Amino acid sequence: MATAAVREILSWYGSDNPGTRANLARILNQGRLGGTGKLVILPVDQGFEHGPARSFAVNPAAYDPRYHPALAIEAGLSAYAAPLGMIEMAADAFPGEIPLILKVNSANSWATTKDQAVTATVDDALRLGCAAIGFTIYPGSDQFFELVEEMRELTAEAKQAGLAVVVWSYPRGGELSKEGELALDVGAYAAHMAALVGAHIIKVKPPTEVVALEAAKKVYEKERIDIATLAKRIEHVVQACFNGKRLVVFSGGEAKDLEGIYAECRAIRDGGGSGSIIGRNTFQRPKDEALAMLGKIIEIYQGKA
Repeated sequence: MATAAVREILSWYGSDNPGTRANLARILNQGRLGGTGKLVILPVDQGFEHGPARSFAVNPAAYDPRYHPALAIEAGLSAYAAPLGMIEMAADAFPGEIPLILKVNSANSWATTKDQAVTATVDDALRLGCAAIGFTIYPGSDQFFELVEEMRELTAEAKQAGLAVVVWSYPRGGELSKEGELALDVGAYAAHMAALVGAHIIKVKPPTEVVALEAAKKVYEKERIDIATLAKRIEHVVQACFNGKRLVVFSGGEAKDLEGIYAECRAIRDGGGSGSIIGRNTFQRPKDEALAMLGKIIEIYQGKA
């Protein structure tokens, strides 16, 4: 039976068909956070994005595509996200044991443009029993408009087929500086655009206290938007996603120490974020350490730590 928290979240997606809402419910009811409205998702697309050695050499067990869904299942996570080949391995080895998110576009570290290639289809997601597709957009990139058009087509097809849509919205390219990519105003804008193009679950990076755009600075100062703490900045990004009526999860980013991870998760919780989508900080650790870390993160989102 759905909890009150899950029922409320599903009410935000009233335009979607029952199949899509059922797949959202699959994710929301999975694992140790099932029914709470909070999520912890394991994404493993870093091999495509950064290369296998940079991603897995530190923990050689992670070269095996079956290592990751097994880890997510044992840890009691909400879902597992990866590109086609890895999802095929997961669907074969662990059918129905954890909701799968098929990442349908990807980039690589050699590219000189901020773009992604479409690498899988909605039919692939249906064939493999996935709950959702995942898609990356790069607000700020010269290729942004083409990416959004690709996403529009895949989103419409996914929703028609009863799948949910997860959007990685990462500001990059154009006139954005590296500092600007993580700026609060830029991150909130990117998250808002993901909501506008139909995402059910939005993945963004935790924002810094920087406000990058001059036009935005005037508004932040005039309206006295509180940016002093990460929890307040998370709250602002969530507010930008239809006043909190979209699921917003925050990425873990590059590997960091445990206390840094836990502090970030507490800020996400306290700011009203929906949870974490945490990859390298998980699978680049030995399995026992990863399980202990994920257990503590889940306790944080349960309000126990």
